[in-house]
Amino acid sequence: MKLNIHLYQLVSYIALSMLFVISVKAAPTAEEMWQTIQEQQKVIEQLQQKLGETAEEVEATVEAIESGVGGASWADKTQIGGYGELHYNKKEAGNDEIDFHRFVLYFGHDFSDTIHFFSELELEHALSDSNQGEVELEQAWIEIDLSENHRFRAGLDLLPIGLVNVTHEPNTFYGVERNEVEKRIIPSTWWEAGFGMNGEMAPGVNYDFVLHSGMQTTTNIRSGRQKVAEANADHPAGTARLRYTGVPGLELSGSLHYQSDIEGGLGVGANEAVLTTAHVDYKHSSGLGIRALYAGWKMDRDLGTDGKSTDGWYIEPAYRFKAGNGEMGVFARYEDMDRTAGTARLEEERWVAGVNYWPHPQVAFKLDFQTIEDADANTSTNTLALGIGYQF
Repeated sequence: MKLNIHLYQLVSYIALSMLFVISVKAAPTAEEMWQTIQEQQKVIEQLQQKLGETAEEVEATVEAIESGVGGASWADKTQIGGYGELHYNKKEAGNDEIDFHRFVLYFGHDFSDTIHFFSELELEHALSDSNQGEVELEQAWIEIDLSENHRFRAGLDLLPIGLVNVTHEPNTFYGVERNEVEKRIIPSTWWEAGFGMNGEMAPGVNYDFVLHSGMQTTTNIRSGRQKVAEANADHPAGTARLRYTGVPGLELSGSLHYQSDIEGGLGVGANEAVLTTAHVDYKHSSGLGIRALYAGWKMDRDLGTDGKSTDGWYIEPAYRFKAGNGEMGVFARYEDMDRTAGTARLEEERWVAGVNYWPHPQVAFKLDFQTIEDADANTSTNTLALGIGYQF
């Protein structure tokens, strides 16, 4: 019995001794603790370095995307749009006619916050062959923002003249066809190649100044557009415009256009020509509106059909109002055009009345009735027209 007790005491002593040794062994010395701290500090520094490299990679990726390297950013900086119009004309004399007059696509791109590109590609009359229709590049220009209020533009561009030449989408004007004054006297759509400046001189006071290619015609003004297709560039031209938009809904504008030789070298000596225009466009918040425009040419000598001077004007009151889920507008327009050829003074008058319906601001259905009176020929003809137009 005593032997068992002594054996138990001996085992207990050995176990306690082992626990003491283990506990003493587990406690680190000061030197071991300092070495551990240094190793941990190295690990922390490595993690910090790795974190910094990762942050730099993320920042570089963001900068690359914002600068246009990434595909998503390129798409954000590129714009696509367009417009089109379908016309049906029921004529008093001759055959009725239906025509998809224009199908247009816009392409634009922002190279940076200050450098921009815009273009307009048009198909006329639904096809292009040797008998009818055309594929035309009407705009392709680069614009650079020089400051907040002034810009430089170069390339192929619409001339800043009149109302329709610059803004001619079918949902923006009344009537199925564009008015005749801005088709024959201001030969809309009229574009040239050149360079110039535009911007804001004071709040609501805008300017445009362009040096550009010129016309070439010995017959009439509209046929003088060379459309920048291997065009004769020996006789440059220039256009300047001032525009006031300081009152909500109001636009007042005047332009001066100069041709150094409207015949483009086809005549005997230069035939200098000057076109002056002025217009007002006012839309009141009540829906009432009015447009009026004057345009006139003066030349050194006669063209074959348009003579030495030709001018015209129109006035167009209108009223636009809510109609169902869209808007409706009714209008009337009077146009007067005169041209002097030799000693003869030729006059034409047009009366147009109709209605536009916009189920959406960018979609328009149109109907109008037009009477054309040739005072010299003592004739009068009537046309009923229907149209669909859109813009996006």
